[in-house]
Amino acid sequence: MLGFLNKSKKNNKDSKESKESIDDNVKIAIRDLTVILGNRKILDKTSLDIHTGKTVAVMGLSGMGKSTLLRSIIRLLEPEGGQIFFEGKDILQMNQHKLDETLKNIGMVFQKGALFDSMTIAENVGFGLKEHTTMKPKEILEKVSKTLEIVDLAGREDNMPSELSGGMQKRASLARAICYNPEVVLYDEPTTGLDPIICNVINKLIMDMQKRFKVTSVVVTHDLESARMVADEIMMLHEGKIIERGSPDNFFNSTNPIIQQFVKGSSEGPIKV
Repeated sequence: MLGFLNKSKKNNKDSKESKESIDDNVKIAIRDLTVILGNRKILDKTSLDIHTGKTVAVMGLSGMGKSTLLRSIIRLLEPEGGQIFFEGKDILQMNQHKLDETLKNIGMVFQKGALFDSMTIAENVGFGLKEHTTMKPKEILEKVSKTLEIVDLAGREDNMPSELSGGMQKRASLARAICYNPEVVLYDEPTTGLDPIICNVINKLIMDMQKRFKVTSVVVTHDLESARMVADEIMMLHEGKIIERGSPDNFFNSTNPIIQQFVKGSSEGPIKV
């Protein structure tokens, strides 16, 4: 749950024309999103639709803007141009109150977990409930305990993050993201740095979250097997733009030389490293 974020709102163009082009089954629609960091254009008029209840994997080389895309959706970064619609309403046009209310519907699992080191696992997972609901401490603890059971961390309420393995910390971060019952969960490199067995555990949890809660998921990953396993659709972000999108089978069988080089992990091809 991300309603506690406090970011300034920038002026943007009228969104009526783009809004009318969004299908009813699209949960998040991004139109002509441009993000510049330093002197580099990270996202260059990037556009994509994320359909309700689906899991989308966003792939690409390091530094191509995948994490920037997620951070823009939750307003941790302010784009230079474009629009981000959540259920047809432009996040970039919202005042702070409306933004906070909207971001309560979006959970994020950060690459390194981003757990608060000084808080117990229960305090981490229940942070959003404590800050943004009128639930009593006992009710919050009950909710936290049930959520930890879902991610196979039952009984870890009193542990500190440092007492958990990397895989457990990722699961605790996922528990925090879903504890507020969000409609959307964003995953930033959820399997990075984990061994193959734990990667499989995380992938199955991502799939379980979609089935159990009908959430819409966006998974940023370099992991080809993870993308193939969890995604309904895979997109390739390259040089600031989506250059390919399709089902896992269509993506991995694409004739696009950039996609083929990426999938094969070859040093030879149009991508120069």
